[in-house]
Amino acid sequence: MKHTSTAGPPSNSVAASGSCRANRGSREAAFTYAITAAGVAHAITAACSQGNLSQCGCDREKQGYYNQEEGWKWGGCSADIKYGIEFSRRFVDAREIKKTPRRLMNLHNNEAGRKVLEERMKLECKCHGVSGSCTTKTCWTTLPKFREIGYILKEKYNDAVHVEVVRASRLRQPTHLKVKQTQGYRKPMETDLVYIERSPNYCEEDAATGSVGTQGRLCNRTSPHTDGCDLMCCGRGYNTHQYTKVWQCNCKFQWCCFVKCNTCSERTEVFTCK
Repeated sequence: MKHTSTAGPPSNSVAASGSCRANRGSREAAFTYAITAAGVAHAITAACSQGNLSQCGCDREKQGYYNQEEGWKWGGCSADIKYGIEFSRRFVDAREIKKTPRRLMNLHNNEAGRKVLEERMKLECKCHGVSGSCTTKTCWTTLPKFREIGYILKEKYNDAVHVEVVRASRLRQPTHLKVKQTQGYRKPMETDLVYIERSPNYCEEDAATGSVGTQGRLCNRTSPHTDGCDLMCCGRGYNTHQYTKVWQCNCKFQWCCFVKCNTCSERTEVFTCK
């Protein structure tokens, strides 16, 4: 049942505080690690191509190579994705020191994010010749937009794989991951996001997991997506807040010398989760 009030709009600080800590081995942590590793590789590769770093530049391995079968040769400035990925490994993976199950999970997700980026590199070409003919064609590799990588990793977050660790028989140290609760033995795919702990209930406030819950969050009554009241409010329903916004409008300068305005008002509704 909806509740109607005439109070002013609720503070956006409630909505902005809905993020939870990624210190658990959940699918949210998997997404955070994957997109961070991919983001570092993407940023470094872009900086190399733009000449902003002295340690790197264009991909030298592709310069001068001719693909005789397809009739084009490498030219321009190909993005050095190998350098960006290697930098990401050294920088992002360096903190994974302790031999724990979480270390294996983090390293796998880091590599999955970088692999997705590497697989989405694009080939761009330009034709050369008289009167627009394509007598010769030069090609180079470019980075995809990072938003594209984010969308792909978000889909992989939705399909994240629950895994468990396999331990060495003698030292009992975790050595690798396998998919949990499947018949037989199967390792996760290279680009799968993996998690070892189920996500906490983000609907309810829980200080232990860092969840602030969704009570009081602004929601969209008509949206079928995650910002919609049906999903965000976790079936608890929502409150409707009605308020009137008043401002000076249609102002005109009167000779001489004052400004005359009308008073405009607008009635607005906002919705918050119960």
